[in-house]
Amino acid sequence: MKAIVMACLWMLGILFAGANVAADSDKTVLQDTDNLVFETIEWPDLMPPEVLAILLNPPEYIAEIEDGSAEDQISSQMKSAVNQSEEDAYQQALVSTDVNENLDGAMIRIPGFVVPLEFDEEQTISQFFLVPYFGACLHMPPPPPNQIILVNAPKGIQMSALYDPFWIEGQLSTSFQENDMATSAYAMQLQRIEPYSN
Repeated sequence: MKAIVMACLWMLGILFAGANVAADSDKTVLQDTDNLVFETIEWPDLMPPEVLAILLNPPEYIAEIEDGSAEDQISSQMKSAVNQSEEDAYQQALVSTDVNENLDGAMIRIPGFVVPLEFDEEQTISQFFLVPYFGACLHMPPPPPNQIILVNAPKGIQMSALYDPFWIEGQLSTSFQENDMATSAYAMQLQRIEPYSN
């Protein structure tokens, strides 16, 4: 049940309340964004309404999972979701690649955690996944593809605190990308990154 609670928390955008901000930089602007307007969105906005509705109304058997049991672990939940996805709409929603087509091409601002994919000897990151919770893809199974954004930062960014959340701004596209670490249903060309604050 703890895994379900965690999933609900990030879906509702609560995980960022009171989060620490990185101290190493105030803001990195990758190009002039003064004339651009970015719409602030939350992670549930990336899901089609019908997928979100399924996740917010889990089936009864979810409540029957005992806290701390093997079935309660996120990795078990994800394996179960893959195995049962053809039979169960809830399990399908847990691994959904369905996107919100209304956001294709949108200029957005969204908070999240950085999972580096490409970087050089100086640790300058040029490509990363943006994910809704800390440890996704590294210490925990990845979220559904419609909850992962592949971010390209050709000019590179420097970070010393990957455990802190950041605001990311850029143009979002619906683009299915597979990587050894995870699969994303969205991509973004980074315009600006700054430490998260309420």
